[in-house]
Amino acid sequence: MSNNGNEAPATWLSQDAHDRLQAELDELIANRPVIAAEINARREEGDLRENGGYHAAREEQGKQEGRILYLKELLRTAKVGEAPSADTVSPGMVVTIYFDDDADDTETFLLGSREISSTTELTVYSPESALGKSILGSRPGQTVTYTAPSGADIKVTVVKFEPFTS
Repeated sequence: MSNNGNEAPATWLSQDAHDRLQAELDELIANRPVIAAEINARREEGDLRENGGYHAAREEQGKQEGRILYLKELLRTAKVGEAPSADTVSPGMVVTIYFDDDADDTETFLLGSREISSTTELTVYSPESALGKSILGSRPGQTVTYTAPSGADIKVTVVKFEPFTS
């Protein structure tokens, strides 16, 4: 799955995170017959238009199937191990920045996918976010400006970054 020849940056998972997601996927797949049985039991209760239990079970099944597809794709494409060290900001990095010209107004966050947010106390920004896009490829000491969702232009300076380890 390429987008105009640009490969999406790899998602790096620790072995522990990979195993945890694989276990969740296995559990969801194992639970499929339980949900199907629940839907069948609810269907036999009669009129489907007024059967809240049936619709709730169908909705739950939809959510589970979506999560199964998502996890299969994530685990298929993720790389396990340490992300290679980089000399510029890239996904999977813990980044410290400061805002405007105030070196005391710093924020440290993880540049990564929201799935990884369950494995850390750090704030997680997507590489697709306005801030994430603006600092990708930056080096320590480099200042970039991005437009926040509010429309304001915000200037940030990259202080340091290092690979994330869960």
